[in-house]
Amino acid sequence: MAYSFREDEQTELEFSASELTGALGDSVTVLPLLVALAATTSVSLAHVLVGFGVFQIVWGLYYGMPLSVEPMKALVGLAIVGSLSYPELAAAGLLAGGVLLVVGSFGLVGYLQRVVGEPVIRGVQFAVALLLLEAAVDLSLGAPGVAVAGLALVCLLALLGYRQSSVLVVLALGGVAAVLAAGVPAPRLPELALFPAGSPTISGAALEGTVAQLGMTIGNAAIATALLCGDLYDRDVSADRLSQSMGVTCLAAIPAGGVPMCHGSGGLAGKYAFGARTAGANVLLGVGYIALALVATGALLAAFPVALLGVLLVVVGVELGRAAFDPIPFTDRRALALVVGVGVVGLVVNVGVAFVLGAVVFWLLSE
Repeated sequence: MAYSFREDEQTELEFSASELTGALGDSVTVLPLLVALAATTSVSLAHVLVGFGVFQIVWGLYYGMPLSVEPMKALVGLAIVGSLSYPELAAAGLLAGGVLLVVGSFGLVGYLQRVVGEPVIRGVQFAVALLLLEAAVDLSLGAPGVAVAGLALVCLLALLGYRQSSVLVVLALGGVAAVLAAGVPAPRLPELALFPAGSPTISGAALEGTVAQLGMTIGNAAIATALLCGDLYDRDVSADRLSQSMGVTCLAAIPAGGVPMCHGSGGLAGKYAFGARTAGANVLLGVGYIALALVATGALLAAFPVALLGVLLVVVGVELGRAAFDPIPFTDRRALALVVGVGVVGLVVNVGVAFVLGAVVFWLLSE
């Protein structure tokens, strides 16, 4: 049964099975990164989860829709591979947050959206879809049998008419396996402190990481997400507004022990694919993250079969890829070629580089 609390014609809260499964559609792009980050840096997993929980709720209620809240993937990825320490990651996140707040306040992201062209933004969406599929393959390689079984289960449930419920079944099975392997830790409140995992450290690596992240964030988390809000939820959300909210998130969360966070088309597509239609999904997911923070240990999350998370990433990637191509007419070969080109460059090189190159090509073709 669903319970709705309508505040106005633009805001609705619904708590139902589809909102719950939709909420989890965002978490499958978040948890693998957080587990890897906690295993390779000094980050406090409990503090990070609290940050995600709070801002899931804040931005869901503010925008009145199931907007995603994700890690800044370029910066977190650099930290996971050892190119950035956590203090450098924190510094880069604060820098990125300040820039996003400023450019959003002056309307520069919206201007860039008009200049760049929709095919380039759709290409960024396609690139993220390809990256999600690549991540799914990487997560599945360690246990291909588990991945195949999970995918078969998802397909079977979809054929039986339970596509949205399939994510709950897969995550429940993985959760049981993790508890059996690591046990249930005693609940504990995260320590209230300023920069609990280390004070920010400015370095050349932090500056380089900030530039790389901003290219991805402006293309995917601001512009592409703004377009997807209209495509999936018929909401007019400006890229500048999204840029401002991401800036506020980083500047508020990182001093409390969080990591750089952004919105993202991948998480939004994931929520939609699994049934989220209102901000209720954000409230449910936010409460879940905060509850998980009370028992969060690297051992527990690391024990979750990552091959099953790979299966869920496949579903999200396919949904995002479909959303990238749906608005482009098949007769517009130039636009389709640009979408594919930007997507492939984003996969092979970097989403930020693909965004810049695509913008240049679009400008040259428009002359």
